[in-house]
Amino acid sequence: MKKVYKIPVVWFLILFIIISFKDVTGKNIFFKIIQEDSLIAPGATVQLISSQFSFTEGPSVDKAGNIFFTDQPNDKIWKYDTDGKLSVFLDKSGRPNGTYFDKKGNLLTCTEEKNEVWSINKKGKVKILLKDYQGHRINGPNDIWADKKGGLYITDPYYQRNFWDRKTSELKGQYVFYLPKGKDQPIPVIEDMQQPNGIVGTPDGKYLYVADIRGRKTFRYTINKDGMLSGKQLVFEQGSDGMTLDERGNIYITGNGGVTAYSKEGKKLTFIRVSKNWVSNVCFSGKDRKTLFITASESIFKIEMNVRGVE
Repeated sequence: MKKVYKIPVVWFLILFIIISFKDVTGKNIFFKIIQEDSLIAPGATVQLISSQFSFTEGPSVDKAGNIFFTDQPNDKIWKYDTDGKLSVFLDKSGRPNGTYFDKKGNLLTCTEEKNEVWSINKKGKVKILLKDYQGHRINGPNDIWADKKGGLYITDPYYQRNFWDRKTSELKGQYVFYLPKGKDQPIPVIEDMQQPNGIVGTPDGKYLYVADIRGRKTFRYTINKDGMLSGKQLVFEQGSDGMTLDERGNIYITGNGGVTAYSKEGKKLTFIRVSKNWVSNVCFSGKDRKTLFITASESIFKIEMNVRGVE
């Protein structure tokens, strides 16, 4: 004889409420909450934009939502506009790596040909902001972030390049530098990392996130009024090549096989898999800043998000 399992009436009532509870637009509120809690837009997948490059890096977004990114081996800076059009912004661009837009719309660029930091205006005119540290060539400026005062934080790991005439670093370590506005000499503000790489600051200018890619850790620092750093705090034990933030304060980092998102408390939230072994960098783009733009090896990708970027 088969057993008959009775489901309490209360469960039918709960199910009825969930199905029928709708907002003024007619959408189910419970399912809407679940969707909005997700970082990725409903049904969104990673989309390939192009694979015509050698090694993509350093994406930054301008005020209009256009993305500028680098292809270091081919010595080019590219533009991917909000209409989906690709074009070369600057050729012979100093072997560029990481970039960031300042308040005036200049593209701050880490260049590795002569290990300099450039400011490039909208017409492609170059101004050299940083040439050396105490008469020595810096290792190879990799990534960059600008504070509200116009000061620059620059990660300076050493990666040997085949176009250099040197085989070793001229410095004692691999530092994070701070270049105050209007100065031509940087100040080492982090000296204890094995290999600093990805870097990004919060919109309010209070905190700086820096990844030690070789040390496999990411730290948060308090930014002091003079630009120096204090209050070093481990956020999570994973390094990164590049990083960005969303409006909730979540941190997106890159590396093997995709993009990982963490909360500001260090909780792993999601992993966005990309069909490339190495993902170098990431940035929110588009007019609404809700498209996550991803550089990965010889390719660029995008995915639609539920959250907005803050850069």
